[in-house]
Amino acid sequence: MTWKRRLNDVLVRATGYELRSARSAKRRRGAPRRPDGSSIATAGDRLVTAPAFILCTLRSGSTLLRVLLNSHSQLHSPQELHFRYVEVNLTAKWGERAMEELGLDARGLEYLLWDRILHRELAASGKQHLVCKTPNDVFIADRIAECWPDARFIFLLRHPAAILQSRQALGAKIDPEQNVELIQSYCEALETARRAFPGLTVRYEDLTADPAGVTREICEFLGVPWEPEMLDYGRFDHGRYRAGLGDWKEKIKSGEVQSAAPLPPPGEIPPGLREIATAWGYTSGDAAVLSSPLEVQQPS
Repeated sequence: MTWKRRLNDVLVRATGYELRSARSAKRRRGAPRRPDGSSIATAGDRLVTAPAFILCTLRSGSTLLRVLLNSHSQLHSPQELHFRYVEVNLTAKWGERAMEELGLDARGLEYLLWDRILHRELAASGKQHLVCKTPNDVFIADRIAECWPDARFIFLLRHPAAILQSRQALGAKIDPEQNVELIQSYCEALETARRAFPGLTVRYEDLTADPAGVTREICEFLGVPWEPEMLDYGRFDHGRYRAGLGDWKEKIKSGEVQSAAPLPPPGEIPPGLREIATAWGYTSGDAAVLSSPLEVQQPS
């Protein structure tokens, strides 16, 4: 008789509980799972309905868009949340088995935690809708859509060379070549998300040139009425400054939407960013491309 059989007999006599493997536990619970084995959200798993996410790169004007939307009476746009780095670790097999009995794995637990964080934020705000922005969300867009299948996406674009210049201006210690590689990785991840998921595409340049018009379109997309008070965002509390949680330079602190810097000429677009600049319509040589209507993106 094997040790497992002997242990099983002891358990049955002492407790009436029969030893089962983790695999049989999964079968017994019958929890819905994806082809890769990860758990699927079931009824009651999500407290937050249809959260919106601003997918963007670094230095793309996302803090400006965040404070404008956060100034709406129905929209709460919290500080950057960095869900990419919020993880759940099951540190022992007993924890794994316990969660498997509930139909959960580490990823499912992470999603419960993410949702609970958003619910806590929304409840504290007293508002009805969430609009989240963290630039590195572009690298987990698929996981966001997996966590909240009803999530809505706003894709915020800015001229790639302008993004590069804005970040380079942060300090002389930034290596120019590494800067290009970093911005390229963000831009490509953003374009991948635009092609994969439906959503609304807006441009930073349009936002600064016509904040009323652009925020009207975003409000329509989110299903809330536009409020002119949004443009006077300096009147509202948007949280305290902390490094790594948003851009609180003087332009943002001014409380007023300020014009974007002139677009870099084509000759200043590094080779690594030319393809994405073209894909986003920034190399046509036609200034009218930046005043085109906002587009609702459908996955290709």
